Amino acid sequence: MPIFVNDELTIPDEALTFTASRSGGPGGQHVNKTSSRVTLRVDLAHGTFVSEEQRARLLEKLRTRIAADGTLRVVAQTSRSQFANRRAAEARLAVLFAEALAPEIPRVETKVPRRSKANRLDVKRKRSVVKRLRGKATEE
Repeated sequence: MPIFVNDELTIPDEALTFTASRSGGPGGQHVNKTSSRVTLRVDLAHGTFVSEEQRARLLEKLRTRIAADGTLRVVAQTSRSQFANRRAAEARLAVLFAEALAPEIPRVETKVPRRSKANRLDVKRKRSVVKRLRGKATEE
């Protein structure tokens, strides 16, 4: 079943590679006998399911998560079920892609409120007085 990311991008099954392995952590005999951990790999560098601008944006935004060969790896091992972990990995991949492809909203700079400036200067004045009073006593 393809992964729907947003209106412009759907990842086909052919682009996904699933591998199962034994999960770590506590769990006793179940963990030791079943391969419930799922690793999902997607080849971003050579995948035909993304446009060139989407590929560039994904490679730039997810550069710390992408291996040298251009594949992105997502691991899920929270559930005892391989099927549930597979769905969790797909969901996590969709969220990663959606966040990376979301347009950045530029920050609108605002002025510092007049009251904030006055408070800051007032605090500085009071602190200055405290420090001045710490000095040597005068004969006044």
